[in-house]
Amino acid sequence: MVQRIDVTGADGVRLAAWEFADPPKRHEETEGASGVLLLHGLMGRASHWAATARWLSERHRVIALDQRGHGRSDKPSGGPFTREAYVADAEAAIEQLGLAPVTLIGHSMGALTAWQLAAKRPDLVRALVICDMRASALGAASQREWADWFRAWPVPFATLADVRKWFGEDDPWVERPTAARGEFFAEVMAECADGWRPVFSRRQMLTSRETWVHDAHWEELAHVQCPTLVVRCLDGELGRAEAQEMVRVLPRGQYAEVTDAGHLAHYDQPEAWRAAIEPFLDGVLTP
Repeated sequence: MVQRIDVTGADGVRLAAWEFADPPKRHEETEGASGVLLLHGLMGRASHWAATARWLSERHRVIALDQRGHGRSDKPSGGPFTREAYVADAEAAIEQLGLAPVTLIGHSMGALTAWQLAAKRPDLVRALVICDMRASALGAASQREWADWFRAWPVPFATLADVRKWFGEDDPWVERPTAARGEFFAEVMAECADGWRPVFSRRQMLTSRETWVHDAHWEELAHVQCPTLVVRCLDGELGRAEAQEMVRVLPRGQYAEVTDAGHLAHYDQPEAWRAAIEPFLDGVLTP
């Protein structure tokens, strides 16, 4: 079961948080349980964490957040979609939901938000898991490639089957499309009068990305004091050398790999993902 809880983020933005518990737990059963906040990546949504949230909820209070511009959360036309806004939203969610000291598990952009928050507010964060997010600057060329990719989407899609096929088989911008990738994007589509369209604005996604691709984030990483697991996906975007350097820079860094997985490891390889992160979580969350 999943329960929606509305949170007020920075600038009064309404954020949809989702508490996963299967079967649902009574309030007294969650009192004293360690809190876990799951932060999706760019274009993602809380539901992408469902498999992870369900096994974590057996022992912890688990919340997945639709970040601003995503899922069921507000998509303010004027933004802001800055790093500061995303971090402040996560900070507000932790405080309003009483999750501190929280374990943050972030994927891609959500991982960057997680470690920036851990550096800013060490009092709120117990532990951190970073999945497939680089600390190095990606640069202007990367941003141009994303703009070109967004323009190539054949929107609107006539059916959800067309969504799955294009993102899972036909997308020319991806070296190895997979069926799981098609399913991932099917979850972020909504039916409109003329067909299926993304629940987010591609313009807002580019704006969000613009605020972090030009900068490196090593200094913030060095200020994360809590135990941190850096997870590399063998076919993902984070290379081995950079991942190991991130572990070295982190004061309490550890390293794990998910084999046979691309960027969406937690979604398309949930069992391997669990095997990679569960020993770390057992170590930091067991009294």
